[in-house]
Amino acid sequence: MSHAWLQHYPEIVKPTIELSEGTHIASVIEDTCQKYSSKIALTCMGADLTFRQFDRLANDFASYLQNEIGLRKGDRFAIMLPNVIQFPIALYAATKIGVICVNTNPLYTAREMKHQFHDSGSKALIILDMFLDKLEEILKETDIQTVIVTSIGDQLPAWKGALVNTVLRLKGQIPKHNLTVVPFKEALRLGSGKGHTKPQIKLEDIAVLQYTGGTTGLSKGAMLTHRNVVANMMQIQEWSKPYVAKGDETILTALPLYHIFALTVNFLAFLNLGGRMILLPKPVPIENTAKIFAKYRITVMTGVNTLYNALNNCPQFRTLAPKTLKVALAGGTALQSAVASEFQRITGTRVLEGFGLTEASPVTHCNPMHIDCPSNSIGLPLPSTDARIVDDNGKDVPLGEPGELIVKGPQVMLGYWNREDETANSIRDGWLYTGDVAKMDERGFFYIVDRKKDMVLVSGFNVYPNEIEEVLAMHPKVMEAAVIGIPDDTSGEAVKAFVVKKDDTLTEAELREWCEKNLTGYKRPRHYSFEKELPKTNVGKILRRKLRTGT
Repeated sequence: MSHAWLQHYPEIVKPTIELSEGTHIASVIEDTCQKYSSKIALTCMGADLTFRQFDRLANDFASYLQNEIGLRKGDRFAIMLPNVIQFPIALYAATKIGVICVNTNPLYTAREMKHQFHDSGSKALIILDMFLDKLEEILKETDIQTVIVTSIGDQLPAWKGALVNTVLRLKGQIPKHNLTVVPFKEALRLGSGKGHTKPQIKLEDIAVLQYTGGTTGLSKGAMLTHRNVVANMMQIQEWSKPYVAKGDETILTALPLYHIFALTVNFLAFLNLGGRMILLPKPVPIENTAKIFAKYRITVMTGVNTLYNALNNCPQFRTLAPKTLKVALAGGTALQSAVASEFQRITGTRVLEGFGLTEASPVTHCNPMHIDCPSNSIGLPLPSTDARIVDDNGKDVPLGEPGELIVKGPQVMLGYWNREDETANSIRDGWLYTGDVAKMDERGFFYIVDRKKDMVLVSGFNVYPNEIEEVLAMHPKVMEAAVIGIPDDTSGEAVKAFVVKKDDTLTEAELREWCEKNLTGYKRPRHYSFEKELPKTNVGKILRRKLRTGT
């Protein structure tokens, strides 16, 4: 197997990582908390928490989970919170006692909550008070015995927290309910000073059940072990070694921590380098995010294409033009060249596109910063990661030809929770089949062509929406664009484009002329629809499936 990518590794970056037995998520965080005890670890809504305070609160909460409600190693504990300080406290506490964390989107509907809680067999839950009405609808249909409730203001100074919570109640954003709940502050009080018993935690033990988006049906829980997550932390840290300084970075966390991208990269990898994580519970409207750059010296950030695009088009951000950024990482969906170029023009910082998926904890590839990289590349496999491009029979395709990207490494999941058939379909001979169409060039750089399921077949020709969206996004009057295939009597399928205007004067005729200049005939959209906005996940991925179904 060719490992041509290794020639582009910076000298300081090792091609492999090594994990020591006895290492697990909590042990790594504990070491960091001791080393950087007096430094600020977490900041949210102006409130700060040092590493020492972070560790103490996690110990108190771990004691409560273990001593008061009887959670034991291997039990599942659901965390349903936005980006507030309570999230990292809860996750850190659970990993201290070997409890499996079930990260849950706080904006889930009652139906989605029910599926995830029931499927995981969660015994306890920490949830924001703003979502208790949805929980009340389905709680009796789950195994959850204890509900811990926290408020946005719980980790703010007393006066500010009380004010924030009062305002939310007056606005009707905290629903009434008839549930028996334990306030988060009460849980900390009950656990305070009692200590907890540390179980023996092995690298092979499951740390997190991270549910996939469920775009092809009911979401599945990826079983991420301590080996998977710690390995990916180490891979990211090794890769970023030339660019970041331990104990000296400030990380903007606008992407939600319940998503594996922000969880592993922002929280676990960069915080564990002694960085200060700025948590942003509500990054939209985008002005909220721009204000963070004005208030803090942000040196590292993660984002998806839509976040970078929104910042590019935010007057406050453009005026500020922050120049402190060392590292800007993009993933989750394709980074469009026009967006990356504009962000670099404004900030002076090149956006490093990478690639990952929930099933790989998540990062498998990233572009290096020390050399010029090919446009639209997802970069090189991380240390201890192998990657291949194969055909439908699992055979390697010729160099430069498209095929399915498959990966292997210590970050690849154990499998899907209670889904042996799905696991067998996704992991074969140790290789994770990603479902993404990709290609590799002679230098070892990889490129995502598109998702297999999103490919459009026009008169026998493969059309990849990413390419069409990239062309549309380059038009100066286009804010965003998404492309799908729709049935067509003549060609089997035809390309339809959904466009959000940046300039109200944009016409369909202009777009048709633009595509004629930039795309061969069969790739050009035959149908256009102008939209006020495009449907997205909470992370910012455009939901093509909703455009297909019209829901």
